[in-house]
Amino acid sequence: MHASLLHFSLDETQWEEDWASLVSLASQPGAALEQLHVWALAHILRRPIIVYGVKYVKSFRGEDIGYARFEGVYLPFLWDPGFCSRSPLSLGYTRGHFSALVPILPSYRGRGLGRGGARNISPNQNSRNHGNGVTAAVTYLPLMDHERKLLPIHFITHNEIGREESLLKQWLDVGVTESGLLVAQQRLTQPPLLVAQMVEEWLNHYRRLQQMSTAPFSRPIRVQDFSSDESDGDE
Repeated sequence: MHASLLHFSLDETQWEEDWASLVSLASQPGAALEQLHVWALAHILRRPIIVYGVKYVKSFRGEDIGYARFEGVYLPFLWDPGFCSRSPLSLGYTRGHFSALVPILPSYRGRGLGRGGARNISPNQNSRNHGNGVTAAVTYLPLMDHERKLLPIHFITHNEIGREESLLKQWLDVGVTESGLLVAQQRLTQPPLLVAQMVEEWLNHYRRLQQMSTAPFSRPIRVQDFSSDESDGDE
């Protein structure tokens, strides 16, 4: 995208050399990633990926020394949209590292959806993949930067330049906030039982450490009980 804006292109030999280099990097554990690897991941998962990050790489003096180039939307163009999820994943990129951006999950116990950054939507507002009558919790991912410019869509063709908003609506469930910000809906689902148990055990470990540091005024830890049953029956 940045190259097209600068009217820059490579010849066939340079393309082949770049491709060989990217394939080689993918086989080396710990090697630096490129945009193509993120795009390939979107195809493996059959799910759009949105990357938020810095626009420029800076020197230790804080000077801009080049484009970071990772920020933007990665759509699995080589798949038919009907075979892909419309709920995107989000990543943060800075200082050469990616971080998973995970929203605060709502409380599912007692059907208490909608805590944190999520809200409830009824199936008739957006019934795609939700024909079971269950209310879905969603969070919203901005598709614009702080200057209200659309995030770049990577690996689009010349014919698709200028049609970015239409492409986003084709692959994502897009909405507009009251302030005019274009956003994508990310559906929040209840985590698998095993994942919920692992997270709770991890949190309990640090709760115990905090108790030890505040003893003798510590109180017993409330342990969350996770069950695979939909409802808790009376004994």
